[in-house]
Amino acid sequence: MIVLIVVASFLLASISIIQFKNEAKEYHQERLERKENAVKEHINYVLSTTTYPLKTANLDLIFKDKIHELAQIHKIEINIYSLDGKLLKSSKESFAVDKVAPPIPEYILKLVRSSIEKRFVDIKTIDGVKNRSSYSLIKDEKFKPLGILNLPYLEDDGYYDNELNTFLIRLSQVYSFMLIVAFGLAYFLSTYITKSLKTISDKLEETNLDQKNEKIVLEANSKEVNFLIKAYNGMVDKLETSAIKLAQSEREEAWREMAKQVAHEIKNPLTPMRLTVQSFQRKFDPTAPDVKQKLNDYSETLIQQIDTMTAVASAFSNFASMPAQQNETLNVVEVVELALDIFNEDYIVFESEEEEIISKMDRTQLIRVITNLVKNATQAIPESQFHKSIVVTVKRIDDDVEIAVKDNGIGIQKQDISRIFEPKFTTKTSGMGLGLGIIKNIIENYKGTITFESTYGKGTTFRVSLPITNS
Repeated sequence: MIVLIVVASFLLASISIIQFKNEAKEYHQERLERKENAVKEHINYVLSTTTYPLKTANLDLIFKDKIHELAQIHKIEINIYSLDGKLLKSSKESFAVDKVAPPIPEYILKLVRSSIEKRFVDIKTIDGVKNRSSYSLIKDEKFKPLGILNLPYLEDDGYYDNELNTFLIRLSQVYSFMLIVAFGLAYFLSTYITKSLKTISDKLEETNLDQKNEKIVLEANSKEVNFLIKAYNGMVDKLETSAIKLAQSEREEAWREMAKQVAHEIKNPLTPMRLTVQSFQRKFDPTAPDVKQKLNDYSETLIQQIDTMTAVASAFSNFASMPAQQNETLNVVEVVELALDIFNEDYIVFESEEEEIISKMDRTQLIRVITNLVKNATQAIPESQFHKSIVVTVKRIDDDVEIAVKDNGIGIQKQDISRIFEPKFTTKTSGMGLGLGIIKNIIENYKGTITFESTYGKGTTFRVSLPITNS
């Protein structure tokens, strides 16, 4: 509305300026014609009463004294030229007239002679002021041309300029008043309308998929606002239906994901158990002097893996993705070395700068972390590779213990680096499966970190950092 008022005022002002200019142009044109007709009538009277023969050469004598009288009566400058354009007589004072007055331009003479009215008005703008100058033939009683009458006319637009300024001032006052009224009306209407819109806006901000949303109970005077309220209430109904479907879908997806994780976690202990049994079959010597100790070690390893499977099964029955933490004070160096005993690969090397680094954590989960990382490392090395190497190191760094598993396998491609810890991401060639996501959760539960460095074609190093407490 305000924009329309501003545009309308601009258009009206523009049209008014154009109208005033056209009126001024018509006024000056008509005024010059009136003066020209009056002067010509007076000239004809002088010609009819003169005693001089009516010839072009006598015009100077005929109007010698009369031209000043005519100029004073009609209040305009009068110049009389010969038919060839030379100045014969002027109402200007003698000192104001050039000794050799410029003749009428040839093109003006041609236009005067060729026009039907035998008249031409030349318009020029000098120093920003428009000058009109009329040229017409002076004839005797027999309509024989005697000379050319020239009436210079200076346009004075002072009156119209004053009128235009007055009009524009009044117009600006009117439209200023209208703008003030429009602003007030717009403020009132916006306040009236936005009161309902504010209620709708507040409800929209409170709307959330995971909660029960209230409908808007409001009857607005605006039909459009009522449509908006109706649309919002309809959206709330649809949102509630969608939330129910989404919750059901999320529950189903959670169960599917849980089943995948449980299956993976159960498979993890099965591999070292299988390796342990195979190693036992291959290396068992009943005549060995330490046969009882070896049986105890193998049994302890199997029992640990069985405990892990039992913990996973129990966690699944309680709808928990991970077994509950059973923290105990343990020697990290000893547990890591024990976890490596289940692997038969002779290229797996264990190194530790200290014999004892004490920390509090779940023994089963620590063994799971080590076995998972080492198993992934063995899978990352192709079977056809001649030189194979996996180095597991344990060392103290400030108040943390760092466990590093370094292999010389195929490494990780750049496009896979950012997805290594994704729960569902797996690559068969590198052996990185769902287990890394679970390992990451275990480590972070103990306020630790897991990082890795990898060069494709050369190998990968995983580093696990956990807080330690020495006793």
